[in-house]
Amino acid sequence: MSDLKKIIRQEYLKCAQDPVHFMKKYCYIQHPQRGRIQFNLYPFQEKVLNLFKEHDYTTILKSRQLGISTLTAGYSLWLMVFHKDKNILALATTQATARNLVTKVQFMWENLPSWLQVGSVENNKLSLRLENGSKIQAKSSNSDSARSEAVSLLIVDEAAFIDNIAETWASAQQTLATGGGAIVLSTPYGTGNWFHQTWVKAEAGENDFLPIKLPWYVHPERNQAWRDRQDELLGDPRLAAQECDCDFSTSGDVVFYNEYLEYFEKSFIKDPLERRGADQNLWIWESPDYTRDYMVVADVARGDGRDYSTFHILDIENNVQVGEYKGQIGTKEFGHLLVGIATEYNEALLVIENANIGWATIQVAIDRHYTNLYYSPRTESNVDSYFDRYMDTSKMVAGFTMSSRTRPMVIGKLQEYIADQGVTIQSKRLIEEMKVFVWRNGKAEAQSGYNDDLVMSMGIAMYVRDTALKYKQRGIDVTKQALNNMKVNRTPYQGGYFSSGTDNPYHINTPDGKEDISWLFR
Repeated sequence: MSDLKKIIRQEYLKCAQDPVHFMKKYCYIQHPQRGRIQFNLYPFQEKVLNLFKEHDYTTILKSRQLGISTLTAGYSLWLMVFHKDKNILALATTQATARNLVTKVQFMWENLPSWLQVGSVENNKLSLRLENGSKIQAKSSNSDSARSEAVSLLIVDEAAFIDNIAETWASAQQTLATGGGAIVLSTPYGTGNWFHQTWVKAEAGENDFLPIKLPWYVHPERNQAWRDRQDELLGDPRLAAQECDCDFSTSGDVVFYNEYLEYFEKSFIKDPLERRGADQNLWIWESPDYTRDYMVVADVARGDGRDYSTFHILDIENNVQVGEYKGQIGTKEFGHLLVGIATEYNEALLVIENANIGWATIQVAIDRHYTNLYYSPRTESNVDSYFDRYMDTSKMVAGFTMSSRTRPMVIGKLQEYIADQGVTIQSKRLIEEMKVFVWRNGKAEAQSGYNDDLVMSMGIAMYVRDTALKYKQRGIDVTKQALNNMKVNRTPYQGGYFSSGTDNPYHINTPDGKEDISWLFR
């Protein structure tokens, strides 16, 4: 064997044993400004690469622009070149995003020296298959992405942004169970999603994943000045914290900021004094005070699905949550429960959302002649009114009407009360729902796999309370103004009767002149 062949053989063996050596010496990447350059790994990238080799399952919580996707592409190429029949699947939010990783692998492969380069039998935009049977392919994430084939390595890029990743992961388990592994990487994007749950469990040692956290400062060329600059470039310190600091609490299109929810958790959340019902799902923090006014606000579910029927009991004046229910119950049974609890709480204003199945629950309240039932306008021309047991309901419809117009108002009103700390929330269940209540395609709703029934019923409560008190106060103000216009001379009289002359102390001024009201006091 010639000296050159010996050198090549030794170098080949060294590359096969050490992916760091292979990538630093023989892999080239496309730099956005400098073009084709050698992949000179930073120390933190070398450490991550060795962890890939040592652990089958890794999950990476990362800052932006650390080159981790490129590093993962290089590791994939190392597996393909030095191992036979490796099947690597790259998933992302879209096929185009997943294709970017395959493109990086193809570029590195094309620039290998001839004595390292294994020939290809398939090479296109979405896949690269080598003559030794190893391949990599790109797919968009869906429940069937990894179902039909044995996967040696599953790569999930920006996992926090994939809505259906839980279903994809479940379908991949059977193929990975035969000896495969996974690299799941992402910047944070809210709490409660599959990536966040996987990360939390990995940190607690409750799953097979090795957690690797890579905030901005692991990069040797970044300093605090660079970090401060990101706040300006991204235009939002919360977004910068998401993209740079690996901060779950500030990430995602959350409706309620985590710092607000943390305040409620520290200040008000406590165990209920009483848990009622067969399911123990009616939580009571305060017994009814018959000198105070309450409202009971409900959101109705079918009772046999994934959603829950919920209601909150609130002290109207101080806006304190004194009770809460969340359970799966029949619509008629829910109606009886609502009438019972509203009656107990001083004939509370009973507000029931009237969408579809809500009517069965509302009908129970009507049949039982509950007198303080909330009514909505039949049209959306006037969506703000104060409704009580004495009002004329001939032009109204029973229950609260959630429409395309009122829904944003409901959510906006709850946001306002949370930001201003204008409501006292005592329920951990409600806070947990609020943590996973996010903006999706311009609509505020629960993340996939979660519920928002408590959130929506509390939103209705805040909206109704705000408009109810506003219009009630407006009526009080009008009454006061009318009384102020009634100027009475309150000179004490002598004897048991008023005189009918000009010295009568109980004359009032009206638009038609003076009026004698002494007859009221006889």
